Amino acid sequence: MDVRDLVGEAVAGMLARPVRSALTTLGTVLGITTLVVTLGVAATAGNQIVGRFDELVATAITVEVPETEHVPLVEWDAIDRLTRLRGVVSAAALAEGKDGANLPVRSNDLVDPARVTTQSLSVLAASTGLPEALRGRMVRGRFYDAGHVRRGDRVAVIGDQAARLLGVTRLDPAPAIFINGHAYTVIGVLGDLRRERNLGSAVIVPPTAGRRFGLRQVSRVLVNTDLGAAALITRQAPAALSPGNGDMLQVVAPPSPTRARDQAQEDVNALFLILGLVSLLVGAVGIANVTLVTVMERVAEIGLRRSLGAARRHIAAQFLLESTLIGLTGGVIGASVGVVAVVAVSAAKQWTPLLDARLAIAAPVAGALVGLLAGLYPAMRAARMEPADALR
Repeated sequence: MDVRDLVGEAVAGMLARPVRSALTTLGTVLGITTLVVTLGVAATAGNQIVGRFDELVATAITVEVPETEHVPLVEWDAIDRLTRLRGVVSAAALAEGKDGANLPVRSNDLVDPARVTTQSLSVLAASTGLPEALRGRMVRGRFYDAGHVRRGDRVAVIGDQAARLLGVTRLDPAPAIFINGHAYTVIGVLGDLRRERNLGSAVIVPPTAGRRFGLRQVSRVLVNTDLGAAALITRQAPAALSPGNGDMLQVVAPPSPTRARDQAQEDVNALFLILGLVSLLVGAVGIANVTLVTVMERVAEIGLRRSLGAARRHIAAQFLLESTLIGLTGGVIGASVGVVAVVAVSAAKQWTPLLDARLAIAAPVAGALVGLLAGLYPAMRAARMEPADALR
């Protein structure tokens, strides 16, 4: 039996019962489709996550400044040197500490025993570039500027959550709040924060006013960079903020976006890969079962072939090739459906589909391998039949 005869007999065996062959192929189709969709969607989603990760996180740097007894490590005007670095989009210095935590703040000077008018809020001092550094916006009013800082004006900006707690809804009457008994005019409400969202419930005052609450030294510096400049600014920021003492500052750099992408793909793969393997296993069992039934139905044919001189290897090869062709057909159909599904999901989510071409090529091979392994036992059973027993 040459190769052409072998292929012809295998194809004829498949087409002799097309409905049964189609249903048998369905298990492999589902398994291969699940694998292709899982790996394709995981790669596409991971790439999308990296894009968002770069935008929101990979450009954010925080510099922690330890407190010293005498001369501060970072002066408030050091932010000007930092913002001159190429790649820095915005930066702001913060003075926080236990002295400014949970201070009593109220929005009027009346003491009403019937209602709670005093709130315990955090008070912090910040440089004028804080809204941009927090990636927020002024919901109402404005942020204080260099003139307020230079004159030592007693003004304050409150977060949007703090405004709700204090009942500050309008700024045109120049409302005042009392921080630990000291009056400050509210000139703005800061909200929609994408960094440090906990500052939405804080009261922010200029550095000159923060000294009254023990907020004299810069404790943190928030920096936003251009995409791809974070690593460079991480090395340069300490020297720009504190020349000669940069090694004492701790820079919290963003994690690698590649690591985030890989982790996202691993999570998605681990979740759905098992489903694809189970589907392939079901498909393999189906192929093995149908091939075994086919062998039992074709006992007379096997006995006749053996009587006419067919060797055991010819009979085994015929049924192995038939089961392999079923698996290969399921792999081709499953790979095609999987690719279309990945593109459809990406289009629905407005993502850029990302699919490894090697996966589309390997999927049919995996289907053929499943069919080959599933047909081993039925083929061996057919090959072991004796001609006389089969004909009888």
